[in-house]
Formats: sequence, structure tokens, C-alpha cells
Amino acid sequence: MRLVGPNGEQVGIVAINDALRLAQEADLDLVEVAPTARPPVCKLMDYGKFKYESALKARESRKHQAQTVIKEIKLRPKIDPHDYGTKKGHVERFLRQGDKVKVTIMFRGREQSRPDLGYRLLQRLAGDVEELGFVESQPKQDGRNMIMVIGPHKRKPDAKAERPAAPSKAERPAAPRPAPRASAPSGPAGRPVPSPRGPRPAAPPQQVAAAGPGEHNPADAQTGS
Repeated sequence: MRLVGPNGEQVGIVAINDALRLAQEADLDLVEVAPTARPPVCKLMDYGKFKYESALKARESRKHQAQTVIKEIKLRPKIDPHDYGTKKGHVERFLRQGDKVKVTIMFRGREQSRPDLGYRLLQRLAGDVEELGFVESQPKQDGRNMIMVIGPHKRKPDAKAERPAAPSKAERPAAPRPAPRASAPSGPAGRPVPSPRGPRPAAPPQQVAAAGPGEHNPADAQTGS
């Protein structure tokens, strides 16, 4: 046989007695994994641990597997309006839960000669719950009954989850700072130039030079001296 070690390494083609001796020395089991191969393939492993891990993986896969449940609702062709509303409420509840609904119209006696009554009733029910489900199997006659299957719509992701998250305060771009105001231009000797709309600076006082003898002083003329 072709022997594979516990870590997947290839030991080679060995006799059965040698493979059993290696399994006893390693305190493992000799398991045949490919009986149809030529020569057959055996592996050294802990068989109890192998079965436990396989069962655990199968359990996890079943947990994540979506299970389809089919609920059944039975109606009569001449159903009372109040009873119809009650049955329709059950169908809506099943569809919200994600289950399929098998709607059965039961014909009795002379009602079997009027299958159109059941067909119209099924079409009415499908139209009333079209927001929650769709007709997966069209109405079809099955002996004295007429059957239709309604499946739920796939749930759409929440609109809020699709919206991008608002940026945090740290991620928001900084507001642009206002440009510094230009300083007023300066005139000669570093004096500010007055604004055309602002008040004009007062005129500097006139200096009157003292008049010499025999000279006419204009200030004396104003004061009457």
C-alpha cells in the first residue's frame, strides 16, 4: 500500500505489517482513504479526532445554510370577505418572515365546474401581496384543488447602511482663513494717507514770522494793531 504520514508527508509504498507497526509506534490509526487506487492509499491519523472535526464542520455548514420553509393557506372559492382578510394577513406575515406560501383553493361539489372562481381569487391574493412576494408557481389544477406558490422578495439592504458615514471632526477639511487686510499706504515721512471717505486731518498751524522794523506784518492788520 501507499502510506501517507500524519502530517500529509509521503512515506512511500510499504507492506501492511510495516504500516501497522508504524501506526502502533505513533499511537495512531491506519485508515484507508483511497481503496480503489492501485496500490490503495492509507493514512496515519487519529480517527476519533477526524470524525469529531468532520461532524463539527458539517454542523457549522448547516448553521449558515438557508432553510426554506413552505407555509400553507387553504381557501374556498366563495370565501367571506372577513375570512379573506384574515387569510391575507397570515400570508403577509409568512412572507415578512421569509417563508414561501402555498395557497390552496379547495373545490367542493358543484364548485368543481367553476375553476375560474379559484383562479380569480388567487390572482386577487397575488395582487394584494405583490409588495411582499411574487408568484413563484402559477395556479394549476390538482384534482379538486388549485395550487399557487408565492415566494418572498429578497430583502434589500437598509438604505441607511448604504449611505456613506459622515466624516468626523478630525477628517473634515479646515475652513479657509480670511486673507489679512492690507495696511493703509503710507505717505512721506511715514505718515498715513487719509482715506478719501474719512475725515481730513487738520491743517498744521501757520507759523508767523516776527516782522522787522519798517515791515508790514499781515497779522497786525488782522488784529487791528
